[in-house]
Amino acid sequence: MEFIEKLISIKRVSKTVKGGRIFSFSSLTVVGNQNGKVGFGYGKSKEAPISIQKSINNAYKNIIDIYINSNKSIYYESYGKYIKSKVLIKPSKGTGIIAGNTVRLIFQLSGIKNIITKIYGSTNPINVVKATIIAIKKIKSIQYLSRKRNKNIKYLLINK
Repeated sequence: MEFIEKLISIKRVSKTVKGGRIFSFSSLTVVGNQNGKVGFGYGKSKEAPISIQKSINNAYKNIIDIYINSNKSIYYESYGKYIKSKVLIKPSKGTGIIAGNTVRLIFQLSGIKNIITKIYGSTNPINVVKATIIAIKKIKSIQYLSRKRNKNIKYLLINK
């Protein structure tokens, strides 16, 4: 399946030097195939289109896998923290994606349709994206958990 690219934010930033201010652009993008793969990237350049292209290239380098269950959700709740941004993600049935804009884009592009999230602390988009990715990386597959705990997969699915 083909990857979809979405721009989360683009900002004009400046650096003050002896001769005045030097302006540049920073952009944050997310790519995903809506089938369990998602990645994010950050890029900076003196021109906006170049910074967007850099962030897209970085996003393709940072693609991770997400384990999705039959309800188009995650198996169990997880928590991610990056600097002062904290993100809690919980599975749900039939609620849709209940999340802020930044986190919503990540889950839409990953293919997750039912999830509840809450952002605590800073809502800086870069930190929120990184905290969300950390929370996603903590989720292991149900096969891995069944081997680790010496339990049957059906037992794990019933007794969440």
